[in-house]
Amino acid sequence: MRQRGQGYLWLGLLLCTTLVVTSCTYETAAERLSPPEQAEFYLYRHVMTRAQTRTYLAQATAAERTAYLNTSGLAQRFQALEPLDQGTVRSGFPRPGMSAEALRFVWGEPYYTAGHAKYYAHWYYLGSSLGLASSGNQYGRLGKQVDVYLVDDRVVGWVDFAPTGPDNSSDCVGC
Repeated sequence: MRQRGQGYLWLGLLLCTTLVVTSCTYETAAERLSPPEQAEFYLYRHVMTRAQTRTYLAQATAAERTAYLNTSGLAQRFQALEPLDQGTVRSGFPRPGMSAEALRFVWGEPYYTAGHAKYYAHWYYLGSSLGLASSGNQYGRLGKQVDVYLVDDRVVGWVDFAPTGPDNSSDCVGC
């Protein structure tokens, strides 16, 4: 029984190490890109899946990376945004009136949603509104959240808050 416990401990350590090394590998690969390529990568990083990020960074040249954005449909998603929303995405900070799709480019997918964005909805993100643009949902920071209110597929506004549950804990998501 004691060996099984040690096995789980080693397995957990291996998984954590793999996660840290993988995230460091992504950061290192992104830092090796030229400044224009870094700008392009940061434009799409919140809407890319892990597999898309890995594939994008594995491309040998800038032309191959740009071609990958086109074949994956990511470039078309960005180009479909209104010009004002494209500028907002490039700035890295949301604005009232931007589309829900543009918000995905800026902050990524919400951690939790309530309602339907085409009518009215609340999208919840983990972390603070100031930190979301740089890192997306901050899963290690459950003490702060951002509630984004959307009407007719448009951002009306957002508020940072510290949720409290029945026991006054601050790690309640979607309460």
